[in-house]
Amino acid sequence: MVYLTSENIIFISSILIFCSILVSRASSRMGIPALLLFLMLGMLFGSDGLGIVFDDMKAANFIGVVALCIILFTGGMETNFKDIKPMLGPGLALSTIGVLLTAGLTGGFIYLLNGWKGVGLGLPLVSCLLLGSTISSTDSATVFALLRGKNLRLKNNLQPMLELESGSNDPMAYIITIVLIEIAGSIASGEGLMATAGAEEMAKAAGFASVESFTTYNTVWNAIKVFLLQFIVGGAVGVGIGFASVWLLNRVKLNNTPLYAVMLLSIVFFAYSIAGMLSGNGYLAVYLAGIITGNSKFNHRKQILSFLDGLTWLMQIGMFLILGLLVNPLQMLKTAPIALLIGLFMMLFARPAAVYSTLLPFRSINLRSKAFTSWVGLKGASPIIFATYPILHGIEGGEVIFNIVFFITLMSLIIQGSTLSLTAKVLKINDETPVPQKEFDVDLPETAGDLTESTITEQMVRQMQEGSGVQLKDQNLPDGMRVLMIKRDGKFIIPSGNTELCAGDHLLIINGGSE
Repeated sequence: MVYLTSENIIFISSILIFCSILVSRASSRMGIPALLLFLMLGMLFGSDGLGIVFDDMKAANFIGVVALCIILFTGGMETNFKDIKPMLGPGLALSTIGVLLTAGLTGGFIYLLNGWKGVGLGLPLVSCLLLGSTISSTDSATVFALLRGKNLRLKNNLQPMLELESGSNDPMAYIITIVLIEIAGSIASGEGLMATAGAEEMAKAAGFASVESFTTYNTVWNAIKVFLLQFIVGGAVGVGIGFASVWLLNRVKLNNTPLYAVMLLSIVFFAYSIAGMLSGNGYLAVYLAGIITGNSKFNHRKQILSFLDGLTWLMQIGMFLILGLLVNPLQMLKTAPIALLIGLFMMLFARPAAVYSTLLPFRSINLRSKAFTSWVGLKGASPIIFATYPILHGIEGGEVIFNIVFFITLMSLIIQGSTLSLTAKVLKINDETPVPQKEFDVDLPETAGDLTESTITEQMVRQMQEGSGVQLKDQNLPDGMRVLMIKRDGKFIIPSGNTELCAGDHLLIINGGSE
């Protein structure tokens, strides 16, 4: 056994991160998601592997929360509102109603399993529903990594919808989980209340006929209150922090450009914490703040996004490694048979039923797109992190819930994650049209104008020869439009009015800048 101490934690961490990066190179060749390999690498180095003992559930939960905040904010920053606008309705429906249906169907199935001799978990109904809620959402880190990392492009605006769903449904799953934990706590306190002397008089004084009805009322009211506060407060904080972030980025003058990204990172954690302090949902606040910031104009965008992208990968690696170290594979295997049944039920029934039911009003989405969406019920770090909350709150069956969620996550990454590209090809929804490559790696303040690229074709040259001429000054460019640079045969040219345009020239154009 190797116990983590201050003397060896940096040494072991460096080895784990280095191995993870090497493993990620092999993942594309093997057709296996890199995040799955990170998770398995953590298990390999864990207590049942090479002997690193890490069993601090609170520390793992904290690391997971920090990582999810960064991943959700970066995902929101990179989400183009113009892309998601046509799919806003179905995306939000999937991230709310879809999650609720998935959680309910899965929780009900788990409760039914309790009636089978030799199979049941022996969990109360609220714990069964709690287990269903922790695995009800698609994982944002996994979806972003697989859809963007594999350069999988989809038809029918599916990618924006799936990214919107995965980014916005973690808050919904978290809210359901917290509400059910509150209900479990209320039931426990209600049982204690019924055993308390004078409970009957207290219930009658409040206008209830019995202690049971008084307890039920308190349980339901507390659940509704938590649910509403999580959504309303979290959404308000996210929108407010998003606009405030843009205002600060455009007005605060810092001596070092990298400090803008660090400042934005501090705002991310502020959004999460202030939403939590006000009884709102921090994940929802962070994601909304990211969308608003990313779809606004602000200075140093390229440097900030580059910093966040690198940090997001570090957070994903660290989070999956920590969660891999946390699990005890031998204990997890004890729950493998029932976890397999639950996982298959989710993949083949609960998720498809939730998707088809939720998207029923959206007739523009065809059956093949719905089928692919059903298959993208990818699990990852967020369900495992949510599964730590029942343990931290002392909920009955918390350890069992964690082990089952971990097993289902592995199932999802292996079965669904590894077949994503193949499924898109089989359903004929993969977009194979070539994407034009950017020829210029230039970043200007957004207030300077919009940068675009254009390539001169032979037909365009012939039209210019038949018209006013092929020199740059002969082109009737709109006011405010300038050609900043020309790339010709791998060389960069700073153009003048007398520069002749040739077939194959790549032009970097700025539009909208002031004189």
